[in-house]
Amino acid sequence: MTSIDTGIRSIRTAFGRVADAWRWYDAIPPIRRIHAVLGRIPDGWRRLSRWLNSVMPKGLFARALLIIILPMVILQSVVAFVFMERHWNVVTQRLSAGVVADIAALIDIYRGYPQDADRAQIRRIAQDRLGLVVDFLPLSDMPPPGPKPFFSLLDQTLSEELRKQIARPFWIDTVGKSALVEIRVQLDNTVMRVFARRSAAYASNSEIFLLWMVGTSLVLIGVAIIFLRNQIKPILKLADAAESFGKGREVPNYRPRGAREVRRAAQAFIEMKTRIERAIEQRTAMLAGVSHDLRTVLTRFKLELALIRKKTPEVEAMKKDVDEMARMLEAYLAFARGDLGESAEPTDMAAFLEELKDDAERNGHQASVVFHGPPIVTVRAAAFKRCLGNLVSNAARFAPSISITGHRDHRYLTVTVDDDGPGIPPDMREDVFKPFLRLDDARNQDQGGTGLGLAIARDIARSHGGDITLGDSPLGGLRATVRVPV
Repeated sequence: MTSIDTGIRSIRTAFGRVADAWRWYDAIPPIRRIHAVLGRIPDGWRRLSRWLNSVMPKGLFARALLIIILPMVILQSVVAFVFMERHWNVVTQRLSAGVVADIAALIDIYRGYPQDADRAQIRRIAQDRLGLVVDFLPLSDMPPPGPKPFFSLLDQTLSEELRKQIARPFWIDTVGKSALVEIRVQLDNTVMRVFARRSAAYASNSEIFLLWMVGTSLVLIGVAIIFLRNQIKPILKLADAAESFGKGREVPNYRPRGAREVRRAAQAFIEMKTRIERAIEQRTAMLAGVSHDLRTVLTRFKLELALIRKKTPEVEAMKKDVDEMARMLEAYLAFARGDLGESAEPTDMAAFLEELKDDAERNGHQASVVFHGPPIVTVRAAAFKRCLGNLVSNAARFAPSISITGHRDHRYLTVTVDDDGPGIPPDMREDVFKPFLRLDDARNQDQGGTGLGLAIARDIARSHGGDITLGDSPLGGLRATVRVPV
């Protein structure tokens, strides 16, 4: 045991020395600065990532096109740079060196044959053998330097070769004549002027290479755009089908298309849509059967109560209970059914709201309607009228004045129902959409509804892809806002 304790103490001592050494190492100022810089790298990387996310395109088509175009541009840029740096520079240097070497040879001939007073032999040799036009000018000062071209590679190469091979004062002009290069060299008693073809001193086929490179790139980009459009189109069709299904609309003749993965997603969407519709149909059929059975029992109750000739308070109370059960049954069936059998169709929403206003005025309430924007909206007319009718009737139950406002833009239809009633407390505005919830506890079944009006209204709005929210009304009461996509 003593040896074990000694080993443990030795290990602890070693770890303590390592910790002390690390604290000493970390306390060195350069090391601390390095640690600080390394600690800021993640923050800088996150900022760069956020900036890239803000500038990058958001659409799939643009991103896929960028994935294709960006590598192509980088590749073409690298190829062009290598070509310019290696081929263009080297070829131009060698061509320019050849022209300058010919000029140097002519200068040597001029110096070695003074008997050729009129320089006819030099001109002939230059013209026939070297493709140069040589002339001799009186000795004078060189012209001032001319304008330099944007790409001064030829000027730089010729100047360097003239200084290296001839080492005499010179003047060159590569801009004045597009097809020729003029070179003047000052000799002892004259100035030799030489005209050389630009193609003899310059790699002139570079533009053709760049033109072919850019042209083929544009053709490839065009092919990529056409291909990507055909690949993106099935995804857009799938998104439209899902959006239409969320709005409660049918998409006729929709079939899976495109790549295998897109077809799988489309097939999964179709199967999901079929399962949802089947579940709703089964629920509706079950509730219809339950409703039929309960209606039979209620009809039997009504018949038995009608056969009771003695009118007592108990009998009248039972009749009211039976009528209330019938109303609750119809309301619950309407809530569960949701009017899903109806198809969406274009509806004049301005006239639609006017009908709601007329209904409210016939029941003795003050109502006003205002509508802004194009009035034609595609909705399930009967279901949407039930949704707005429930909101208007709910407002009419507690307020004498109602204001209905509609607004339609390129994305949404928004309808607000304002009243000047007592309103609903903010903490209860979400709970009122629960089925069978009634806020007025003092209200009995004879005076109120079944507690399904707002639940049915929200169910219909959500089946159209929208929702209903409650808020404070400028009239002092409650504002109900229905917002559905168009």
